[in-house]
Amino acid sequence: MMSLHLALFLETTGCHYAGWRMPGAAKPNPTDWPLIKSLAQKAEAAKFDLIFMADKLSIDDVYGDSVTEAVRHRVTERPEPFTVLSALGAVTDKIGLAGTISSSVIQPFAAARTLATLDHLTGGRAGWNVVTSTSDAEAANFGQTLLSHEQRYEKAEAFIKAVRTLWDSWADDAIIGDRENGIYADGSRIRYAGIDNDWFSSRGPLNISRPPQGHPVTFQAGGSGPFMELAARTADAVFAAEKPDLASAQAWYAAVKARVVAHGRTPDSLKILPGLQPVIGRTQKEVDDLLNELKQLHHPLATLTHLSNTMNYDWAQHDLDGPVPDIVGQLARKERFAPMLSHAREQGMTVRQFTKWVAGSGFIVAGTAQSLAARIAEWYQQRAVDGFVVMPPWIPEASDAFFNDVVPLLQERGVFRAAYQADTLRGHLGLERPAR
Repeated sequence: MMSLHLALFLETTGCHYAGWRMPGAAKPNPTDWPLIKSLAQKAEAAKFDLIFMADKLSIDDVYGDSVTEAVRHRVTERPEPFTVLSALGAVTDKIGLAGTISSSVIQPFAAARTLATLDHLTGGRAGWNVVTSTSDAEAANFGQTLLSHEQRYEKAEAFIKAVRTLWDSWADDAIIGDRENGIYADGSRIRYAGIDNDWFSSRGPLNISRPPQGHPVTFQAGGSGPFMELAARTADAVFAAEKPDLASAQAWYAAVKARVVAHGRTPDSLKILPGLQPVIGRTQKEVDDLLNELKQLHHPLATLTHLSNTMNYDWAQHDLDGPVPDIVGQLARKERFAPMLSHAREQGMTVRQFTKWVAGSGFIVAGTAQSLAARIAEWYQQRAVDGFVVMPPWIPEASDAFFNDVVPLLQERGVFRAAYQADTLRGHLGLERPAR
């Protein structure tokens, strides 16, 4: 039986808005190498499928159009993911290594080369999360203007195709290495990419041979209609928002798998991995105390600066103690944000209350190790998920609790591996190696 899949969301400052403020949390430093290395090695010891690094190409300065507000209440530094992942490749042996690349601002040749290099260096452990970027600030940092939502997804599809075409510009057996006859490579097994469309132009071929995995694993994150169509056609795995209950998750899972099949693929060729932010205590009282502490340490602008950037909408124009405004019509990503804004307005929330609700909902799953393990196993066995992206709300206490207390219980239940059965990320995920 295929194992449940687990990914570690690598965030040294924690994934909760207030995580970095928790007592015992590591000093906030996104480039703390000893901590990064320790987290990766602990995840590998726990037999996680992969480590995932998110990215954002700007600080969150949409709120009030101000750097001052952007950095006041949240850690906004973002190290370049593939530099970090390459370093982690040297101190780990089995665990997959995936990072985020924006199809809106990066060129396919650069992305294909970076990923192929990481895949070669790690013996086939590379993956990439393709995002379209969401804010004017990100586009401006690359001298560009943010495209419409629809255009960004059209460009993303062309981007994925171009990157894979570049990987396939070399046959697997193109390198001959014949010292006696002085033949390094067979040029007949290398071809020009010939990419020339409305979005990209790249002559190719790539100047590094085909990656060990053929194609490093492609992840996508999102929830809109265009996102799901693109994922059903092209992705190997999706990072998804967790659904509020098992029945909703099962329905969404079935709908996504049906789309995959409609595109001529097998259901298991796309893995569905929602986020999971575990708050773990030895007793329910301890869990409640931790949740209350997070709530007390949370600052509303930590949420609003993030939402402003994600929505590409400036929340600074609204009073914290005024009602949540009706702004859905002004947002490009209506499908994602309409439900949460509608709920807030139906409940009569103020903006301040809304920020607390956002911080305390979504990915957070709280309980004892036993209750979390039971919930994870049930959702997996009832075909609501293929696994989870574990997003520790603070580091290292919350991550250690998951590694040390939850994982052994999942192994006892027989839903998670006790040892690696493969050497590549595709192998961990049970994905076939694509032919050229």
